[in-house]
Amino acid sequence: MNDLLNVFFSADYSAQPLNVPALVLGLCLSFLCGLVIAWVYMATHAGLSYSRAFVNSLVVIPMIVTVVMMVLNNNLVTAFGLMAVFAVVRFRNVLRDTLDTSYVLSVLAVGMASGTQRFSLAVIATLTLMGAMFFLWYTGFGSRHRYDLVVNLHWARPMGEMPFLARLLDRHSRAVYCASQRAGDRQEGLDVSYRLLLRDPARTEDLMAELRTLEGVSRVTSLKAEQESEL
Repeated sequence: MNDLLNVFFSADYSAQPLNVPALVLGLCLSFLCGLVIAWVYMATHAGLSYSRAFVNSLVVIPMIVTVVMMVLNNNLVTAFGLMAVFAVVRFRNVLRDTLDTSYVLSVLAVGMASGTQRFSLAVIATLTLMGAMFFLWYTGFGSRHRYDLVVNLHWARPMGEMPFLARLLDRHSRAVYCASQRAGDRQEGLDVSYRLLLRDPARTEDLMAELRTLEGVSRVTSLKAEQESEL
């Protein structure tokens, strides 16, 4: 067994031998730092274009960069070769999902490690990167549930009476977030969009019925949160 491990850890035929402890430490540190950055992003993101795939990429890409830097190892020729490969892939493919981009970067980094005869680096990087991606998938990292329902309506009553609408929404919701307000087209009033975290999602129709019978409220529509696609 010891002979097998010695063969594995010495299976790099590049000019400079692989520092395995430094590689493992770098991958672990980049993974932890990526998690911290992703957590901060999840906590501070307030827009509607939230993407779990992007959050996962924030964790994985630092690890990929660590592998790439270990492959380059101050080798200018390898650096130019890596830039050429990236340029070819970017020219031939347009990837809209950031996690897909992370997988492409992973195979490029592993391929460069194998091509430069850093076989131990290629194996360790593959196992570590795929382990991290499997962990993110298995734990559902990056998922968040901040609201159940999106409600859009037109408010034709005076602005001073809008607290009455807010009290109605508060009766049915644990959290109410007004996402947008804009002047209605061709008529007075406001087009308003709310994000609601419902107290009882089974009573959604009761809320919609109250809104439709409310004087001065029209064009009431709703959209479940899971039906809202990530942008």
